Amino acid sequence: MASISARRLRKELSEINVEGCPAGIKLLSADNFDTWLFSIEVLGESLYQGEVFKLMFRFDTNYPISAPAVQFVIDQTTEAPIHPHIYSNGHICASILGTEWSPVLSVSAVCVTLQSMLASCKVRVLFRPVDNDRYVRTAPDNPKKTHFQYDDDT
Repeated sequence: MASISARRLRKELSEINVEGCPAGIKLLSADNFDTWLFSIEVLGESLYQGEVFKLMFRFDTNYPISAPAVQFVIDQTTEAPIHPHIYSNGHICASILGTEWSPVLSVSAVCVTLQSMLASCKVRVLFRPVDNDRYVRTAPDNPKKTHFQYDDDT
């Protein structure tokens, strides 16, 4: 891993270890500077209140200049939340992970943003993105290789 990436990730991991994660977020593993795993509990009164999901961050040598690849983990105990911006394979259509990424964002900030996205969902009938089936059939393993069209793009 490039020294800038390793230095930044070492700093973020140190801050998490010293200060702890934000409420409802737990670091499950960060054994290396390639992949980190978090759990996110949705707080407050929302459709997802109390539900816990797992998030995987994958970092490349261009982090923090480029966004990490972030997706919900699907395994025997967890699944991706049913949400209009989350595909059933765990990929997330969120501009902060694409065109709106900024190197000032941290791993913790991304976790809080996704936690807030779930907490603020007001749709009573939860649904996946309209192109979920097509996307999941053709999606790359790495969500960063997808060029999402964000609803707020003009």
